[in-house]
Amino acid sequence: MAKVTIVFGMALTLLGVLGYILSAGASLTALIPVIPGTLLEVFGVLALNEKRLKVAMHAAVVVGLLAFLGAVPGLLKLPALASGGDVARPGAVVAQSIMALLMAIYVGLCVKSFVDARRARRAQGA
Repeated sequence: MAKVTIVFGMALTLLGVLGYILSAGASLTALIPVIPGTLLEVFGVLALNEKRLKVAMHAAVVVGLLAFLGAVPGLLKLPALASGGDVARPGAVVAQSIMALLMAIYVGLCVKSFVDARRARRAQGA
């Protein structure tokens, strides 16, 4: 999961940079995904070390969950945008929706990994 974490971190960083570029630098808030993205990258690199794996991955999933929760408002506005409704800052809605979907997938993968690891430990101990 360490490498998966790094990839998701890179995806968020790319999302933030692209959002900033596509807004022609008009909105610094477009760079918000860079913050959790960088944290995920750092925790992913730390998790490559077996001694730091558990702590780094648990910290990473917390970052992923917080990033998801922070992006949910954009996801909730997506249906209005898709139906042609008037939405303030449509680019932000799209970026937040992408971030929410990425983080939902990431957190789901982390939970599955944690469950699988626990089952493997139980199987070894039994």
